[in-house]
Amino acid sequence: MALRQLSQEERDRAREKALEARSARAQVKREFGAGALSFTQVLERADAEEAIARLRCTELLEALPGIGRVTAVRICDELGVSVNRRLGGLGVKQRRALTDRLASFA
Repeated sequence: MALRQLSQEERDRAREKALEARSARAQVKREFGAGALSFTQVLERADAEEAIARLRCTELLEALPGIGRVTAVRICDELGVSVNRRLGGLGVKQRRALTDRLASFA
């Protein structure tokens, strides 16, 4: 099935929306990494904002000082969270497990 051609205005709107979403995710990662936002607050924003809900768990973990890609993947594996899981797709048990695990980094 072919995608329909977008008008220039539609492309411009989509580009602006994507830029806003990337900026919102970057801001959340900065604030989370700096300790200004707790993991619980990030989850609350993910419930309210689609752009934040689409942030991968590993990307958020990597925003913490001292946690790189390998450690973020290891944490997700230990807690039974897929490395491709996004914040909006976390189940109740996964949210609780990540919240408990990240309490040690606070």
